[in-house]
Amino acid sequence: MSKGNSVLEMWQKVAPIPGGKFLFSQVVSRKAPYFKTAGASIEELRPNYARATMKKRKAVQNHIGTVHVIAICNLLEMAMGVCAEASIPKHLRWIPKGMRVDYTAKADTDITGTAEINPEDWKPGDLDVTVTACTTDGTPVVVGVIKLWISEKK
Repeated sequence: MSKGNSVLEMWQKVAPIPGGKFLFSQVVSRKAPYFKTAGASIEELRPNYARATMKKRKAVQNHIGTVHVIAICNLLEMAMGVCAEASIPKHLRWIPKGMRVDYTAKADTDITGTAEINPEDWKPGDLDVTVTACTTDGTPVVVGVIKLWISEKK
């Protein structure tokens, strides 16, 4: 763990207590209010990895009754953002630069999204974050990359 990372420290304090993951997810959604639309919850967080879940519910379904891919992309962006904040070296900063995703199957259950970063990639320039969303049986429904621009802090 990188000493002094406030996001990771908050996670480590609240995640073990009852309702702590929910509380942490609410704080993240207050920081970036659009994340609230997915109703996602961060379930696991460690340096260079995050896992979030969302329930299949009417508010995130499309016209055929599956989870809408944009809601899934929102889930993946939330996982990526928390992962990046919990992992980035102190002398760097990040901003999203783009997202490429493939829809690989129908999302007909609750969804789990993960974001993973190669620790050696934390340097100025482009950084690709691998994102995957799966159904409850582990079937990938969205796979892709969120590209970050990494720069030195001033």
